[in-house]
Amino acid sequence: MTSLVGTGVLLRLNLRRDRLMIPVWVAVNTLMVLSMPNTLKGLYGTEAERADLLHQVATNASFRALIGPVFDDSLGALTAWRVGVYAGALAAVTGLLVVVRHTRDEEESGRQELLSSGVVGRRASLTAALLAAAVASGVLALLVTAGLAGQGVVGALVFGLGLAAVGMLFATTAAIVAQLTESARLARGLTAGVLGVAFVLRASGDSASTDGSSVLSWLSPLGWLSQLRPFAAERWWVLLLFAAAIAGQGALAYVLAGRRDVGMSFVPTRPGPPVGRLGTAGALAWRLQRGGVLGWSLGFFLAGVVYGGLTDGVADLVGDNDKAREIFERMGGHSGITDAFLASMTGMLGLVAALYVVASVLRLHGEETSMRAEPVLANAVGRLRWASGHLVIAFGGSALIMLLAGLGFAVGYGKEVGAVLGACLVQVAAVWVVGGVAVLLYGLAPRVAPLAWGVAGAVLLIGWVGPALDVPRTVLDLSPFGHLPKLPGGDMEWGPVLVLLVLAAVLVTGGLAGLRRRDLTT
Repeated sequence: MTSLVGTGVLLRLNLRRDRLMIPVWVAVNTLMVLSMPNTLKGLYGTEAERADLLHQVATNASFRALIGPVFDDSLGALTAWRVGVYAGALAAVTGLLVVVRHTRDEEESGRQELLSSGVVGRRASLTAALLAAAVASGVLALLVTAGLAGQGVVGALVFGLGLAAVGMLFATTAAIVAQLTESARLARGLTAGVLGVAFVLRASGDSASTDGSSVLSWLSPLGWLSQLRPFAAERWWVLLLFAAAIAGQGALAYVLAGRRDVGMSFVPTRPGPPVGRLGTAGALAWRLQRGGVLGWSLGFFLAGVVYGGLTDGVADLVGDNDKAREIFERMGGHSGITDAFLASMTGMLGLVAALYVVASVLRLHGEETSMRAEPVLANAVGRLRWASGHLVIAFGGSALIMLLAGLGFAVGYGKEVGAVLGACLVQVAAVWVVGGVAVLLYGLAPRVAPLAWGVAGAVLLIGWVGPALDVPRTVLDLSPFGHLPKLPGGDMEWGPVLVLLVLAAVLVTGGLAGLRRRDLTT
């Protein structure tokens, strides 16, 4: 067991470093889940309304692909149906981020070599990373179980354990990928790609059957989460699938970790061309971030196609349910259910785009703390020029992915092309404000730069949960997205958009001024 020596110390270190990230991700996921029962109770308060909802889902393959099949009309079962797929995906993202951060990130930065020079076993780092992910997943399971216990203790426990199992399954997937690649960025991207494949498999399977019995659904861990059937004749044995997959992947990760040197990988990094193409800071930034831009672009285009394809059927799903209509109108305006749905969906994609811009801006922080920025700045490259290369990709990339989302809506919906494109592009102003906050935090106080994730999480929570809970307008206005015009259908108001753009410019300017004056992180 000498290979595990020092695991406890490393675990405490990991939890201390993640004392902000883990609570934010877990809190966003928990609040998203726990806000749903009361919302659904207000929307579908009678048995007739719930029966009609089940009929609409059973006959609408597009909505099954987006959300999944529903197995019972109780509030607990409807909650698990409505948020299960997305809560599971969020748990998976939390798990993969934690594991990559404390394995491949540590090796890439050189800190793992320093730690390994002490009394630390060969597999202690991997074990501590997986335990940190287990803590995050366990807390999520505990909070969800406690919060949904009023809907049925057994169903709440199954649902909570299912979310934790999804998180741990992708944590072990990330642990394997971290052994195969030399880059933390590539490890995160590949694991996220596996999650994307799992979502597509589940969506394809659920659209083909009303009870999730398709083979494609069973090939996806997100499909297993639905097959647990919380609050609807629970299938405890499905947890054995999760346990077997987690144990198998964990064992493989341990075997791989024991057969390579620190900093090395099983898949060697492809060498660059013999003639360099990185003559500018902007070219280097593009080389570092092009994979992320392409991945987000493809994801947003496909999301636009899916949401656009759902638009014609949303009126049938809402039907005469006034409260469901009110939620869409709070999110998307009062110009009719179709326009309100389009406005709410473009707004949701804008909220997700805020995560992209934060990740892209904080690439500067990663380059600095890993000491890769110093060799670049030692040449005839100023700090502002170096930073501007990454910021062009961060802010320009966010505009690009929203444009592609609009094109996806045009493909899927086929109507109001110009209006939908405008609705997507207007979100960019609020996205840039969130990006500006990230630049300001990084430029003035790099130690707290990761707090930008907390800002993005809070904005996402306000925009996602706030309208469903009918929170006061003053709370919604805390988010820059709360000040945007509700397009399509509403009137274009240039004043708030211009104010947000000016605010974003001020934040970026302040951050760059701080970066120019302070010392680099060592």
